[in-house]
Amino acid sequence: MLTYEQFMNTNSLKPFTVEEAKRKLEYYCSYQERCHYEVVEKLRGMNMIPQVIDTIVVHLIENNFLNEERFAQSFARGKHNIKKWGKIRIVNELKFRNISKYNIEKALKEITPEDYLNTFHELAERQWESITEKNPQKKKRKFCDYLLRKGFESHLIFEKLNELEQ
Repeated sequence: MLTYEQFMNTNSLKPFTVEEAKRKLEYYCSYQERCHYEVVEKLRGMNMIPQVIDTIVVHLIENNFLNEERFAQSFARGKHNIKKWGKIRIVNELKFRNISKYNIEKALKEITPEDYLNTFHELAERQWESITEKNPQKKKRKFCDYLLRKGFESHLIFEKLNELEQ
């Protein structure tokens, strides 16, 4: 059986130099868009001190590895096109990542109104057909809950519900 000291020695992270951390974070930011929050958390996980974290973040911004506006736009496009999220969910997720209001507004412009409505109607109709609930009230509830979780506006959901019931 291992002693506590032996266990800690076998599971301790090897310390990173500033240059190693920079290279690691350059790679981290190059294969997927990242926000400042994710980068700072990654550096904290590497046990970097606050001064080094600031230095590395500045380096990443200056060398265009880290761009919050680009991240927000990519995030909004991807979550809408791939996961079929509505604007409310996208905004909440961006706020959770400490993205500025300006960048959130720019990100939402990546989704055209026509594309947004087409996605909503397609998703709503598919969901309505897939619900096997016999009780009409429960079916409506499941339908609304699903689209609200996806982040679509309640007025769109209720208009669509009225349309589908007829």
